[in-house]
Amino acid sequence: MTSTRTSRGRRRAPTRMSRAAGRAAALQKPRVILALLLLLALTSVMLLDGYLRAEVGGDQRVRTGASADKVPEKILDGGPILTFQGGRATTVSVPDKTIALTFDDGPNPTWTPQVLEILRKYDVPGTFFLVGSMVSRYPGIVRDMVEEGNEVGIHTFTHVDLSYQSDARVDREMEQTQLALAGAAGITTTLFRAPYSSEADAIDNYSWPVYEKLGEDGYTSVFVDTDSDDWKKPGVSKIIKWATPEDGKGASVLFHDAGGERSQTIKALPAYIKKMKAAGYTFTTISGVMQEQNAAARQASGAAGQQAAGTAGAAAGTATAGAQGTAGEQPGSVPGGESGIGDGGNGGTGGTADRLQAAHREATGVTLYEGKALIAAVTLAEWTVPALSVGLMIVGVAVMGRFGMMLILARRHYRKRNKRRFSWGPTVTRPVSVIVPAYNEKECIANTLESLAKSTHPIEIIVVDDGSDDNTSEISREAARALGMTNVRVIRQENAGKPAALNNGVRSASYDIVVMMDGDTVFEPDAVHQLVQPFADPDVGAVAGNAKVGNRDTIIGAWQHIEYVMGFNLDRRMYDLLRCMPTIPGAIGAFRRDAVLEVGGMSEDTLAEDTDITIAMHRAGWQVVYQEHAKAWTEAPGSLKQLWSQRYRWSYGTMQALWKHRKSLTDKGPSGRFGRVGMPLVVLFQIVTPVFAPLIDVFTVYSMIFVDFQAALLAWLAVLGVQLGCAAYAFRLDREKYRYLLMMPLQQLAYRQMMYLVLIHSCITALTGGRLRWQKLKRTGEVGTPAGVSR
Repeated sequence: MTSTRTSRGRRRAPTRMSRAAGRAAALQKPRVILALLLLLALTSVMLLDGYLRAEVGGDQRVRTGASADKVPEKILDGGPILTFQGGRATTVSVPDKTIALTFDDGPNPTWTPQVLEILRKYDVPGTFFLVGSMVSRYPGIVRDMVEEGNEVGIHTFTHVDLSYQSDARVDREMEQTQLALAGAAGITTTLFRAPYSSEADAIDNYSWPVYEKLGEDGYTSVFVDTDSDDWKKPGVSKIIKWATPEDGKGASVLFHDAGGERSQTIKALPAYIKKMKAAGYTFTTISGVMQEQNAAARQASGAAGQQAAGTAGAAAGTATAGAQGTAGEQPGSVPGGESGIGDGGNGGTGGTADRLQAAHREATGVTLYEGKALIAAVTLAEWTVPALSVGLMIVGVAVMGRFGMMLILARRHYRKRNKRRFSWGPTVTRPVSVIVPAYNEKECIANTLESLAKSTHPIEIIVVDDGSDDNTSEISREAARALGMTNVRVIRQENAGKPAALNNGVRSASYDIVVMMDGDTVFEPDAVHQLVQPFADPDVGAVAGNAKVGNRDTIIGAWQHIEYVMGFNLDRRMYDLLRCMPTIPGAIGAFRRDAVLEVGGMSEDTLAEDTDITIAMHRAGWQVVYQEHAKAWTEAPGSLKQLWSQRYRWSYGTMQALWKHRKSLTDKGPSGRFGRVGMPLVVLFQIVTPVFAPLIDVFTVYSMIFVDFQAALLAWLAVLGVQLGCAAYAFRLDREKYRYLLMMPLQQLAYRQMMYLVLIHSCITALTGGRLRWQKLKRTGEVGTPAGVSR
């Protein structure tokens, strides 16, 4: 913000508008940052949801048929529990007549609760090897699982074959699952079962290093003795048969509580439990097996000590060190400092529940809080992404509905207005006043006056110089003299903004119809004549003209040309037919002077004074129509920065105008038509739909990268095809050359995204109560008379 000097050199205090501009500029950066943060948050939520569903970072590779010559024979021939206590690999077998009932791939909201209900009914504990992503999505099930005395282990976070993964990925899979368990149930665990694993003899040269690494970190790896193969859905009888150990042997038995349709498992499980209990079997957890083996080892060690003064007992203790040592003997630990299964931790001489859950460690400190944060983030993603999906469907229907409405109504409008017998009434030939508000328009004002000099309709021209400091007034007078125009008046005022300049021109107008245009716009010779013809109808209070982009030979200009023809003009045809036109363009519009004064003139309450006055005219009972044959050429912003500034002002101003006239929703009679029809359509099509329209692009990119590239690309091309069809039809109605449509695919990829961000930025500004001022765009004056415009 700068101050000016008087002629005597003293500093003059900044004006009110300068101070307002400074405050507005100071607030823009935080709002842009907030908009970018919202976009980043949305992207993060979608990536998290994709990761949870194995769409991001998923790896479906499964290794089979690999050699096992580097794996110790005693491991391949050993039991289903592999420990590395004391740094030594040891396996532990399940005692005879004992079943360690294990379940993989859960939790699942449909099947896991049913499994837990069966276990609770028959008083049987289970060991559940959980997928971390599922834990984070269904934490309540895991909490119930642990509280009911069941044991849990890790089945990785995304169910990947760890033999293909780097050490960093292995660590991440384990740590993230531990955090999920901490957030869900307040515990971590030392148990692990690898996805796609089976019996211990299936360990190969690629997976063995993974088990060694995890053993060093304090994990106990669990395999199976007996696989029910319930995932094959072979039928209840075969599931029971395949899950039954031979000859009374103990077994680690595998079922699945997730990963597919598990109704056969639910039917087979009660019958299996009853069958095994009848055969004299007892059920326990993996920790329960370890506790039994520890107790047996202690008894054997005590007996040997009595016979050999303790020496043989020490040797016996060494033989079972991996499975029978205490937690203090563990060389490694899981996140949070928890160590492996033994007599310490929650196990030892505690109660039955403690012994059956000895692998659990209470989550504390950072681990606990990070776990809760993970669960909270996943909960947010679980609600957000489905909600966005629903929003995407709604937006898609709204977008397609809008295209359909525009095509149908625009066609009807064109046929109605271009009939040979169509007439507004008696030809309007009386003189009208043309008001040209100008602020620093030295590059354009001469061209504007030159175009008006060729007008086929009698006019007076009022140039209102809104405090320009570039000699706009002098240039206007000189141009009028050079063109021999005696019908030009130049009024100079202190800088007060465009609405004030227009009001000054309305008050100074000599005629009952006033035409308003921008200082950078050029009219076609018959533009004024065409524009004022609807006033033959006494019910018409305002007329919208057909604004065209003059500087359309640049990329940005071509994009805006497509937007003007397809969006603005097709929209105006639709709104005109529905009798709820929301905006008279500032570049070319006409009003009854008395009607403008009746509604209080051009208001300074909003930045979109053209939308504000249009809605006010509706509410006053006047009809507002679109005259497609009245054409004006305007200079569109030449840089992305200027385009952002202009569209930001337009979007925010439109929101201000809609909010200002919100009571039109309850207006009665003809004056309430805009509130009943126009207001909902404008809010839906110009605010709500564009704000959520980026969902289409976000989900498209997401699907291309993580789901199905071909299907997503075809869907995007289908939408582009619909838009291209609408644009081609709009170009046909306006008799424009189709070559500019070649820029449309690039427009959809770049320009449209910018417009979305502008609208989101405007929404944030509106929600945070910000204010903007009338902004002056830099002009080049390259748009000359209509004859010089490239069509």
